[in-house]
Amino acid sequence: MPGGPEAVTAMMGVWRAGCVYVPVNARAPQPEVNRILATVGAAAFLGPDGLVLRPGPQDYEPGVGFVLWSSGTTGAPKAILHTHEGYEEILGRVLGQLRSGGERRRPPSPNLIPVPLSLNAGIYNTLFGLMAGAAVVLMERFDTTTFAELVHRFAIRSTVLPPGAISMLNDDPSLGDLEPLRYVRSITAPLSPLEARRFSERFGVFVLNSYGQAELGEVIGWKADDARDHPEKLGAAGRPHPGVDLKIDEEGHLWVRPPRHAAGYAGDDELADRMDADGFIDTGDLARVDEDGFVWIEGRAGDVINRGGNKVHPAEVEEVIRLAEGVTDAAVVSAPDRRLGQVPVAFYEGRQVSETVLAELCRQHLVPYKLPVAFHWRAQLPRNEVGKVLRQALELDAASTIAGGAAGSGVGSIV
Repeated sequence: MPGGPEAVTAMMGVWRAGCVYVPVNARAPQPEVNRILATVGAAAFLGPDGLVLRPGPQDYEPGVGFVLWSSGTTGAPKAILHTHEGYEEILGRVLGQLRSGGERRRPPSPNLIPVPLSLNAGIYNTLFGLMAGAAVVLMERFDTTTFAELVHRFAIRSTVLPPGAISMLNDDPSLGDLEPLRYVRSITAPLSPLEARRFSERFGVFVLNSYGQAELGEVIGWKADDARDHPEKLGAAGRPHPGVDLKIDEEGHLWVRPPRHAAGYAGDDELADRMDADGFIDTGDLARVDEDGFVWIEGRAGDVINRGGNKVHPAEVEEVIRLAEGVTDAAVVSAPDRRLGQVPVAFYEGRQVSETVLAELCRQHLVPYKLPVAFHWRAQLPRNEVGKVLRQALELDAASTIAGGAAGSGVGSIV
């Protein structure tokens, strides 16, 4: 379906009929659509040509409301089953904090949705706005000019933005102010503290980070009081929401136990495989908790590069590379090495920068073993629909260039 009101009414209609809603990206190629329909055992397909019935539909447990998809940044996306009751709790754990301040002094501003309704982030924030009693303003495709126009026209005071959209706004010299916008909640992927500071300083808007997964909902986030009292914590994911327990194991892995979570996956994957005996779920992310209870996400556990026994966290190196003038984003991935096992390789987008400049910048901020062995410029880093970098694609690229001894554009090996 198109990403406008039609998608919202279709979702409500599917639920009213007692069926399970499965969003499909309107731009997905037909083979991808066919794979989705087969995975979930769809009874019907609702698209531009109307309703098409399909044979052999699959029945789901009572209460299952819809299927959402994991991001697929490290492998094939998983089909996540959510119940109506469970997702209502996921929405309520954040909405409840906003309502806890007492009776509202004024009606909520419209909720601007700058991401597609085929994604969890789009569905979540649409339902969040409706539950809050707010009007919902839908953007079928993000662009900076339209976003600014909608903020002005509908007097948007707070909204959500993925990191890619924040970077686009930061880099658009044609934009003026974003009045009356005051708060932006970063969603879908970790936001660079550098980009958060740039956005806050340019537009006078505080960026509230958050952390969650499609299976868990948002489990860590910022409140307006935290933003006022702890501006020095900009870049942290926030603090655990009420009812959410978390722990960090000896290897730095973040485990979370929310009040509710997804019912499971469609197919062979089992959510229980990620749980321990106490009901904590392994998020797959590395994190630390500071003395004030703020959680800092330090990257995916699977992304850590083991360089001859020394651990390299890509996010730390990426933040340094972004300091280079003209670099808009960076991604550091591992490549195989006969002697050391793995070595870091950097990819970046924006203006091409001399390898000597990038290497010297890294030497100034990092210990030697964290320096990438190569820097690769790309016109655009590969991303999924919400702007997350597809690291698996870059790892294949890095492995092939290392194996072939290829340098590529603006690339140099550093020994």
